[in-house]
Amino acid sequence: MIQYFQRALIILIIFSIGSTVYLYNYPAFHRCAFPLQADTHARAPFRLLALGDPQLEGDSSLPNPEDALFPSVVSLWEDLATTASVARWSQVTRQSLANLFTSDLPRILQSYRKRLDLLGNDYYLAHIYRTLHRKLDPTHVTVLGDLLGSQWINDQEFESRGWRYWQRAFQDGLRVDDELSGGIHVGILGQDDTWKRRIINVAGNHDVGYAGDMNNERIQRFEKIFGRTNWETRFRLARRNVTNDTVDLPELRIIVLNSLNLDTPAVDEDLQRDTYGFINNIIVASRPVEDETTGTILLTHLPLHKEEGVCVDSPFFDFYDGDEGNGVKEQNHLSYNAGKGILEGIYGMSGNPQAPNEGLGRNGIILTGHDHEGCDVYHHLPYHPDPDSRIWRAERWVTSTSRLNKTIPGIREITVRSMMGDFGGNAGLLSAWFDDQGQRWRFEYSTCSLGVQHIWWAIHVLDLVTIGLASFAALGNVYNVGV
Repeated sequence: MIQYFQRALIILIIFSIGSTVYLYNYPAFHRCAFPLQADTHARAPFRLLALGDPQLEGDSSLPNPEDALFPSVVSLWEDLATTASVARWSQVTRQSLANLFTSDLPRILQSYRKRLDLLGNDYYLAHIYRTLHRKLDPTHVTVLGDLLGSQWINDQEFESRGWRYWQRAFQDGLRVDDELSGGIHVGILGQDDTWKRRIINVAGNHDVGYAGDMNNERIQRFEKIFGRTNWETRFRLARRNVTNDTVDLPELRIIVLNSLNLDTPAVDEDLQRDTYGFINNIIVASRPVEDETTGTILLTHLPLHKEEGVCVDSPFFDFYDGDEGNGVKEQNHLSYNAGKGILEGIYGMSGNPQAPNEGLGRNGIILTGHDHEGCDVYHHLPYHPDPDSRIWRAERWVTSTSRLNKTIPGIREITVRSMMGDFGGNAGLLSAWFDDQGQRWRFEYSTCSLGVQHIWWAIHVLDLVTIGLASFAALGNVYNVGV
């Protein structure tokens, strides 16, 4: 019997070690890597780890802590104090005991299970971030909105989840300093290694609300803990990375945009004006449209408009009724006009051959969140004899033929699949580099998925069981030796 136990334990130890090695090195097993430069096959100077919609839940999903732990026991003492007959005492006692075992205890066990689930989810998210950060060495990190699970939580709960975000899920990560996100900061790409630890947080609807419920208080508490909602930073290549001395230093623009109040009606029109004012400032401060040495990466939460069937989420809007201000209550995408404003405003695309850069606009890429399933599309403006009849269209990137047509404007938008366990613990890997021969920035994207959270749980439970059994066996051997 002892021999069978020892053999089983050896097999368990081998399996436990193997699965743990896999868990902590899953990027290598899944062959995850940032795309290499197409021309030199060297590592790109800009490598963005993009994470979507962690949605940390919290105490709002747990029983009210002010409620009695055992309501049936409390009611029992109250009923006994007002009951005179012995028969009634017996009936009340039996009923309270039944409530204790059928209601109170299951509720308490469910409460502890939920607390354990929240703790495990925090460390599951942390495992994704830490492992990818350690193994793949990104130069920058972004979380594309819905950091938390609800915009309706009170300030105390918001701060509690904010603490869990920084101390558990993204431990060692840093909030982007207001000095960096105020105004336009220009740095040399790769010169400041602290950017590897800074988390570029994008505001999501579960963080600050949609246009119909976003207010200044929600924006302020988000910015206090996670950073500004609208800001821009720029990185230029060092001269040693550019072989052609006749060009200006290539520049990569990172634009963080709160797109949640671009559509109307908005409950706080001042906040909406601030967002549109920020967009106008971006346009004014941009290099000329025809300057292809600039690449623009837009980070925002809401995806741009797409026709039904292109992605999992179809176009959808819902609004509050008149008593609540008629504002936007929910939306899957930006409206067509709001998306058009981004494409034609920030990126300067028009399709007009008489416009700067022949209407093709600026070079860049767009990263969004919100749609947990993720999507990868190409927005383009097909030709039409009547310029006023041209309409923006979106096609799946992998099947798009329009992206091969260099005479019409277009840009890639990637909606990063959620990093939540139900969606496989996904992460996006974006590489950007300056093609000196083509004199423009190039962008390539890949993904890396850990798998559902049950894998993380199962391996850690297996490790605990293995350690426990191995310790028991070791103590047994010591005891036998002593005998």
